[in-house]
Amino acid sequence: MSRRRRASKRPVSIDARFDSALVARLVSTVMQNGEKSKAQRVVYGAFDILAEKNQESTPLEILQRAVDNAKPRLEVKPRRVGGATYQVPLEVAAERQASLAVRWMVRFAGARKGISMRQALANEILEAYQGQGNSIRRRDEVHKMAQSNKAFAHFRW
Repeated sequence: MSRRRRASKRPVSIDARFDSALVARLVSTVMQNGEKSKAQRVVYGAFDILAEKNQESTPLEILQRAVDNAKPRLEVKPRRVGGATYQVPLEVAAERQASLAVRWMVRFAGARKGISMRQALANEILEAYQGQGNSIRRRDEVHKMAQSNKAFAHFRW
């Protein structure tokens, strides 16, 4: 445990085009090497693709629902008790839920080979919106692991 003071949360920036903190978080997650304008082009291009594929909803609504579908409710954390390490299931804080969901979507979009990042990101967001895809599978794996280690829940503190 750290002996220093707890780090304060910085205010979340708001995206200029969509006026949304979630889009700003997505842009920051896509960004590499500090190239924010490239990340914005990728995200906004993915939103244009989403708007073409799904006319009845806005891209912002699709992203919000996709993140809600991909959010993990439980996760496991290793706890060392008496020389043994147990995977203890814990509830995930709301801020971390959204961070994990966005991170998983960006990572699995980047893992898709043969298509551009904006197309891959649009596909991943659309699949998460529909309740399928790699990020949803990852959430289910995390939930399954927490469920199988439910016997160690009494080690949480």
